[in-house]
Amino acid sequence: MRVVITGGAGFLGSHLCERLLAAGHQVCCVDSLITGCLENIAAFENHPGFKFFRHDVTKPIEVEGAVDAVMHFASPASPIDYLRLPIQTLKVGSLGTHNALGLAKARGARFLLASTSEVYGDPEMSPQAEDYWGRVNPVGPRGVYDEAKRFAEALTLAYHRTHSLDTRIARIFNSYGPRMRPYDGRVISNFIVQALQGKDLTIYGDGTQTRSFCYVSDLVEGIIRLLIHNAESEEPSQGPSDAIHRPVNLGNPTEMSIAETAALIIRLAESSSRMAYHPLPKDDPKRRRPDISRARALLNWEPRIGLEEGLRRTIDYFRNL
Repeated sequence: MRVVITGGAGFLGSHLCERLLAAGHQVCCVDSLITGCLENIAAFENHPGFKFFRHDVTKPIEVEGAVDAVMHFASPASPIDYLRLPIQTLKVGSLGTHNALGLAKARGARFLLASTSEVYGDPEMSPQAEDYWGRVNPVGPRGVYDEAKRFAEALTLAYHRTHSLDTRIARIFNSYGPRMRPYDGRVISNFIVQALQGKDLTIYGDGTQTRSFCYVSDLVEGIIRLLIHNAESEEPSQGPSDAIHRPVNLGNPTEMSIAETAALIIRLAESSSRMAYHPLPKDDPKRRRPDISRARALLNWEPRIGLEEGLRRTIDYFRNL
């Protein structure tokens, strides 16, 4: 395949680029470098099947030649980024998604949207299944990211229903691993950096809020399976092939409190750090755990790397920066 990946120089996007190249596909990486960085793609920038285009996807996307798939991963994704770039986040979720869908439609390509567990907001039920509509504060500070992704999902399904575009939606839960930015505001990278520096680990609230962390290689495997899946629906009541076009949760269903995660990282990093508690940010979700029944049924996928093993690999990466 020849695949266009927007946001391909970001954390997840760069791992997807690398995995697809290793499988023999061609990759066109499109990134504005607002939050992505060239270091993430340095290892394969000279690969004969790889091309990089610096471009803001809120403007029309022009790629020469055939395109078999468009994977839309462009967007600030960590709180520190989307709170710093609220308007850009809304624009990439709306205009950027529209432009990426337009490219896929023009080339007859399959389209995959990187959505997020944030569409569930601060959920009233756990685990969160794809048919749960969520509880999002549309005018809160986090709403710029949550609503951008909710709109992107609606637009993607509108293109599928109106133009018969072959679309996929991955609802990605908390992921971690090498190439995370040290100060991007995500809990795993924050904790590891603080632990390695011997600083107090910053915990917001009382630490009982939960997350479910998925190692990046497991997540990439799920995303690629979702992209290439061609089978008829395995949920006959939904009609042929309908299930694959609806959102699919991709994440690790093992739930852990923030305080437990901090303690584990302190132990694995052999750190003298302690925990420092701060007020909980507005609209911060209290629970986050995916129901991955649909991914298991459709894609025969579930995470394989345990949190302790994944954290060891990630800590080693940060030690060597």
